[in-house]
Amino acid sequence: MRKELKLPHDGLVLVSDGRKALFLKNQGDDLYPNLQVERVLQAPDNPQTRQHGTDKPGQSAMMGQRSAVEQTDWHDLAERKFAGEVAEALNATCFNAGVKAIIVAAPPRTLAELRQRFSEAVKQRIVAEVNKDLTKHPVYEIEQHLMADA
Repeated sequence: MRKELKLPHDGLVLVSDGRKALFLKNQGDDLYPNLQVERVLQAPDNPQTRQHGTDKPGQSAMMGQRSAVEQTDWHDLAERKFAGEVAEALNATCFNAGVKAIIVAAPPRTLAELRQRFSEAVKQRIVAEVNKDLTKHPVYEIEQHLMADA
């Protein structure tokens, strides 16, 4: 049995991935949402890991044993940093604008990172989470996905 997703007037939808975040405000009502873009955050370009450095991963020696050191995943670090910036922006928006209801749509890894960084005030206002990357969809398709995933 599926329950209806209800986002009240002025409710907020955060659609994010590791590189882009859309803050959408419901200008409609809970039955007929009309999402409007309030803000867009974009991560700076991040070159491929091999372009960050030319050295091979190092090795460490401990008690006569040698082992390789794993190469740093710069993309993962950049996506985590961006998720932190998005969470801080939502925390501030929730605090300053008095948002009553929030829907968060993001792929699972991004969603997990965001959850860790949301303030308690944001966590209390989340009415739904959607495990999907919707950042490349136009707003009207995001509305359709959210209503279908309720």
